[in-house]
Amino acid sequence: MIKQLSWKVGGQQGEGIESTGEIFSMALNRQGYYLYGYRHFSSRIKGGHTNNKIRVSTFQTNSISDDLDILVAFDQETIDVNHHELSAGGVVIGDSKFGPKLPEGSQAKLFSVPFTEIATELGTSLMKNMVAVGASASLLGLQSDIFKSVVEQIFSKKGEAVVLKNMDAIEAGRKYFEKESAGSVGDFQLEKADGNHRLFMIGNDAIALGALAGGARFMPAYPITPASEIMEYLIKKLPEYGGTVIQTEDEIAACTMAIGANYAGVRSLTASAGPGLSLMMEAIGLSGITETPLVIVDTQRGGPSTGLPTKQEQSDIFAMIYGTHGEIPKVVMAPSSVEEAFYDAVEAFNIAEEYQVPVILITDLALSLGKQTVDPLDFNRVKIRRGKLDINEELPELDKGTYFKRYEVTEDGVSKRVIPGMKHGLHHVTGVEHNEQGKPSESPENRKAQMDKRMKKLESLVDRFPEPVLKNEQHEEADMLIIGVNSTKGTIEEVLPRLEEDGVKVNHGHIRLLHPFPAEELQSMINKAKKVVVVENNATGQIAQLLKMNTNVEKVESILKYDGNPFLPSEIHHECKELFAYGNL
Repeated sequence: MIKQLSWKVGGQQGEGIESTGEIFSMALNRQGYYLYGYRHFSSRIKGGHTNNKIRVSTFQTNSISDDLDILVAFDQETIDVNHHELSAGGVVIGDSKFGPKLPEGSQAKLFSVPFTEIATELGTSLMKNMVAVGASASLLGLQSDIFKSVVEQIFSKKGEAVVLKNMDAIEAGRKYFEKESAGSVGDFQLEKADGNHRLFMIGNDAIALGALAGGARFMPAYPITPASEIMEYLIKKLPEYGGTVIQTEDEIAACTMAIGANYAGVRSLTASAGPGLSLMMEAIGLSGITETPLVIVDTQRGGPSTGLPTKQEQSDIFAMIYGTHGEIPKVVMAPSSVEEAFYDAVEAFNIAEEYQVPVILITDLALSLGKQTVDPLDFNRVKIRRGKLDINEELPELDKGTYFKRYEVTEDGVSKRVIPGMKHGLHHVTGVEHNEQGKPSESPENRKAQMDKRMKKLESLVDRFPEPVLKNEQHEEADMLIIGVNSTKGTIEEVLPRLEEDGVKVNHGHIRLLHPFPAEELQSMINKAKKVVVVENNATGQIAQLLKMNTNVEKVESILKYDGNPFLPSEIHHECKELFAYGNL
């Protein structure tokens, strides 16, 4: 028996590839296995190669695997595109319909199974994916009944007959493969899982759930990959809590509506990707100068322009930090796991209201859409902090002809906040520079006072932020410090023991607060390392440049990948070994 394996299903988009992976992984999750999944899909509704790679193990794993043990193919292209990942002794299960063939020299074993034919005999060719699930179950030594609760959950609305037909398809696939293989494959049976119940979710769902738990009750948004699942989740859930989602005509409207809702006292968010964020930049400036809380989620994808809408990249970092015209205080947070995405979504609303600033929660496609096993969330950790806003406060009566000092200059830069309808809270709100009462003012003295007030807000944030840098420091004197952001955390962590076996003393720092930048936290780690290596999914080394701008690092080496795919552990391992060897010649 084995502790882990990697399984992939592939075919043409629109022929049930996603549902095949979903059913397979959900059933194993319910048995107590840990899973990590990544979908490769095209930016079109139907057609084009797509695959879903899932790592299954008896221990926590947070990275896509280097190799592949089992490949389920619905067409020849799947074999041609993915065979190079197969490990020695790997297995390909292909639909007999297309006459599957292995490339010359392949060491994998090929089994031709009539997915389509079996499914058609049972009633409809649409169930071929269930036959494939059954064949996979046979290879793993699993019984068909472990899939029953998942099949019931997905198909119960269509009636008991449909549920039974799909279960019949799974069992038929299992029996056919069991007979066909007849013990001719290696050991693919997983050790028994612990049976514990854990969540299995994508980062977008975690963010949406975090927003809901954090008190958000309104989301205006425009659909865009890979952010749309946040909107779709809240469309279903917000009405149950008195909230709502509005699909706007564009991202400009979405951002300004979110600002309006927050001004009225309703916690609101919007979510988009790079192209949508570009349209929001002026509105983000409005949030900054009016000191209205705002939470935005940026799910990074391949750019520029439409770019690679369904592929991995981390190239919005500079845009999110520096993109707005003029100078405003803003916060850019970067969760590195699905679990962090939940808690950080809650914290984003607290920070936005406490500091009265726009907060951008930045993820990447692998984190937004990648599915991970997550331990049960602790809702006791969810705390609502609204800063200097008390809607029940008795405000002092205003003198005749005066207004509430909404933008009063204070020691910490944060003024008392009121919402419409609060007695004696009347004030001006405008996007031009204004005085303490909100009235437009072009006075040089007032301009400096208001700018200084706004810019001092975030002076204490780094010290108050929970773990601005996740530190894995095994050595007081390290040969190498690896730095990353977002979804690369799990991949880097997997590489660390490999490098230690190679004789490299390595520490790891993962940045969770990009702005304001945690310079002191990172400087302390830099001081303990001979070499600093930054791993990031972009072409210009944006994190490396931030490091150079904010710390006294002498030299930074970059490991960059910008082909649309996430890093594999072996890629980071190889590059780090090369850099270590080069530095020690």
